[in-house]
Amino acid sequence: MKRKLQGRYVTIPVAGEKVRAFVPAPLPPQPPIDWTPDLRSKFDQALLALGRLDSVSTLLPDTSLFLYMYVRKEAVLSSMIEGTQSSLSDLLLFELDQEPGAPLDDVREVSNYVAALNHGLHLLDQGLPLSLRLFREIHGVLLNKGRGSHQAPGEFRRSQNWIGGTRPGNAAFVPPPPEVVLECMGQLELFLHDEPEATPILLKAALAHVQFETIDPFLDGNGRLGRLLITLLLCEQKVLREPMLYLSLYFKTHRQYYYELLNTVRMTGNWEAWLDFFAEAVIVTATQAVETAQQLLDLSGRDRDRISGLGRAAASTLKVHRALMEHPIATSGWLVDKTGLTAATVNKALAHLERLGIVRELTAQRRNRLFSYAGYVEIMNRGTELPGI
Repeated sequence: MKRKLQGRYVTIPVAGEKVRAFVPAPLPPQPPIDWTPDLRSKFDQALLALGRLDSVSTLLPDTSLFLYMYVRKEAVLSSMIEGTQSSLSDLLLFELDQEPGAPLDDVREVSNYVAALNHGLHLLDQGLPLSLRLFREIHGVLLNKGRGSHQAPGEFRRSQNWIGGTRPGNAAFVPPPPEVVLECMGQLELFLHDEPEATPILLKAALAHVQFETIDPFLDGNGRLGRLLITLLLCEQKVLREPMLYLSLYFKTHRQYYYELLNTVRMTGNWEAWLDFFAEAVIVTATQAVETAQQLLDLSGRDRDRISGLGRAAASTLKVHRALMEHPIATSGWLVDKTGLTAATVNKALAHLERLGIVRELTAQRRNRLFSYAGYVEIMNRGTELPGI
């Protein structure tokens, strides 16, 4: 289907030169999406994959343990796309007030992402819909401390930004001028609330993500917030009971093509190519999340069986094991606080876990030793070590 430019250009003066900024047309696309049999089939598959993923939350004995780590993995990946070097282990060390191996600002940025997602979910639980207020609140948390804290956290931008290039004149893309950002975001908010017409949820998430990235409403953090928007929308609409879908790994793996597709939508109106990519991202990511949950379930089950053979020491060792499932890199002191066991009991349990090959000590200190639930960390780390960042 032939479409025209999905918006309009306006010429504006920026930094002593005149540049063309792009103002997107409101959603939904006109003419409507061309639902070929292949594209419709792909979206049906994506919805089935989401259904299987949602059902995992009912199978896991304690979904919160899985989510705790899964959210942190997403924070690492989403921040990696923006250029941070923090690993999952760095984040876990930072949360324990230990010295991470990556620059502190990088790790703090990832920690902010976790806090922003949790804040967004809390606001949705309190009845606040996806709205301009919610976007600003989440952004305020996302840029609360560290590298982006001087980039007007929680405020839509009042100056012109650009993407790529060394200046506006040679940028890869120049988003709308600041004076129309509020209008563009208002139109996006109406679309999220099914005005002027109702839109199926998965299609809505796909279209809204592109629109948000095109408006680029904040001075910093737009990529991370635009990816969060997908998950928050699926949770708000009860497609997912828990925030278990994160597309950052897929976007990171196909980073160049992802950016090309965003630009192609703007320039040619080829929404269908983007929708095919988006549906594939959902299918692959949801399937991987189900597999990861199953692998963690299998690992923890096997390890619990082995611990159960310890006799009298089994009960306290199982408590330490459960705490390590929540935070698989931990100090002995943190485990004491978490489990309510005495330091002597925790240390005996850790000795049992080391002997069974379940836990590995990362330090050789006498006090506040650091331990890793190695198998758990290995499963969660898959994908975070991809090259190309």
